[in-house]
Amino acid sequence: MKMEYDPRRLDVKAFAEAAAELSGQERLGDHSRLMAETAGRGAETRLSWSVTGEMRNPAHVHPEIWLHVEADTVLSLTCQRCLAPVDVPVAVKRPFRFVQDEASAMAEDDHSEEDLLALSRSFDLIELVEDELLMDLPVAPRHEVCPVPVQLAVEDPGFEATPAPRENPFALLQRLKTRKGE
Repeated sequence: MKMEYDPRRLDVKAFAEAAAELSGQERLGDHSRLMAETAGRGAETRLSWSVTGEMRNPAHVHPEIWLHVEADTVLSLTCQRCLAPVDVPVAVKRPFRFVQDEASAMAEDDHSEEDLLALSRSFDLIELVEDELLMDLPVAPRHEVCPVPVQLAVEDPGFEATPAPRENPFALLQRLKTRKGE
């Protein structure tokens, strides 16, 4: 009998022990933090994800519990050159090792090359997918070639190229002083 797993309340250890696989597609509009990055564009865009569980050294006293997560979507971000929308594909593929609790994760984090998370019987996989996609966003999204001409300088026709020279305030004081002495 095949076990059904809920990605919003995943029992990570049971999932890994079964070497289970899970995948899905969701509307981008169901992910508020990703939608905030798109300025509300592309709510119907699909976000695809998949996860595989793995138990390493199952006979060991402390077996290693792993999730291998993949996700991808296309986000309509704002080009930092022309300020027009630009479609940016975002994809992640990362393994995560689960440890007993947050304290263990913190203690092992400095010595570990893999990403560590605390083991949970009610883990929100969808939130992890959203977190990973957010961290994979480009810092300054932009088009290869912008569809509109990019204005690289700012000019104001009413701006004078060279301002009139200001009089030295001490010279003004000197003139006032000499007038009083007259």
